Amino acid sequence: MKQQTVGINEVPRLDKWLILSVQHLFAMFGATILVPLLTGLSPAVALVSSGLGTLAYIVVTKGKIPAYLGSSFAFIMPIIAAITIGGPEGAMIGSFFAGLVYGVVALIIRATGVQWLMKLLPPIVVGPVIMVIGLGLAGVAIDMAMNDPATEAYSGVHLSVAMFTLVLTIIASIFFRGFFGLIPILIGIAGGYTFAVFQGLVDFTAVREASWIQAPDFIVPFVTYSPSFSWEIFFIMVPIALVTLSEHIGDQMVLSKVAERNFIEKPGLHRSVLGDGVATLISSFIGGPPNTTYGENIGVVALTRVFSVFVIGGAAVLAVMFGFIGKVSAVITTIPTAVMGGVSILLFGIIASNGLRMLIDNQVDIGKKRNLIISSVILVVGIGGAFIQVTDVVEIAGMALATIIGIALNLILPGRDQVKTSEEMFKDMSEKKDNAA
Repeated sequence: MKQQTVGINEVPRLDKWLILSVQHLFAMFGATILVPLLTGLSPAVALVSSGLGTLAYIVVTKGKIPAYLGSSFAFIMPIIAAITIGGPEGAMIGSFFAGLVYGVVALIIRATGVQWLMKLLPPIVVGPVIMVIGLGLAGVAIDMAMNDPATEAYSGVHLSVAMFTLVLTIIASIFFRGFFGLIPILIGIAGGYTFAVFQGLVDFTAVREASWIQAPDFIVPFVTYSPSFSWEIFFIMVPIALVTLSEHIGDQMVLSKVAERNFIEKPGLHRSVLGDGVATLISSFIGGPPNTTYGENIGVVALTRVFSVFVIGGAAVLAVMFGFIGKVSAVITTIPTAVMGGVSILLFGIIASNGLRMLIDNQVDIGKKRNLIISSVILVVGIGGAFIQVTDVVEIAGMALATIIGIALNLILPGRDQVKTSEEMFKDMSEKKDNAA
């Protein structure tokens, strides 16, 4: 059995602490700023909200879970739709209510246990919904990669930049090792950005005019806007919390296996879910996208065997500091859409592939008619853009509708697969510990 390099509550030596925290910062950086760039929100605010959200998560979980929180990809299309309806302010209201869902679920889990949630969101529902998240964004990635945003027409120059970025990101993912192997997204963006400069696609005016220290463009209720409720935005964003709740459970299982501790039992799934909810509420109060635990940072933890929450907290503090460096924020805003399109082709495909992986890892039999029907309906409803017009202003559409239908079919159709309890999932881990002792 591998031994931890740094324990969960261990404080590393200062120089080592800084390096390890910077590593986590780079691991999450590319994906965290990609979400606001795609949705029209502020990347600087996203950095601040991810840092504050992670610190809040550490407090809520009593410093017992080494997880970093960043911008959630599941909310990209809902945020875009919400901004179309009510502007960025409307998206923040939807994000606020999505965060409240986490809080309600956390209270129910504490009172009744976690098994009901695992039955409500089994792999046969969650896997296809995650695939919908990735495949539903495929058109966005291709448009960014192929078209000139100024004319919305095909551009060979933009496509060449996107393909260069994509190829470099793939090379970094496959062939780079050590620290550089942990940041392929950041390497791809940096390389693609450099190539775009030589293609004349980057304007540095904003960078020259920006101050070194500069407050991000926060969106604060009752300060920068007066909140107004919208049922349409509510039904667009709130059901997505069900998807991210399932992703959260998956992340906790992976992290538990890596650290060889059952975090679902202690400090408890109710605390980690509440931590996600508090982080999302914080984002909604300052204008950032909803937050979720990041698989990229779990990968860093697994690779380095450094489980210290102080290292995670250090990365969170650095993220907040980065958000207030005006030059950094300005550079981010100059990244051409073609560069982000190239990275997005890979990232959105990985999201869809992770949905497929969830089905495979949980040995879901798609040959079984029940499972085939559920997955098929979810995929077509979600990717096809089906919607239900409830009233003139209330519409349940796309991913939200696919999730609701998937849950309903799973509850109605006979022959449900047995869902493992958290004790059964970690039985092998406990046996290994007993044998080692």
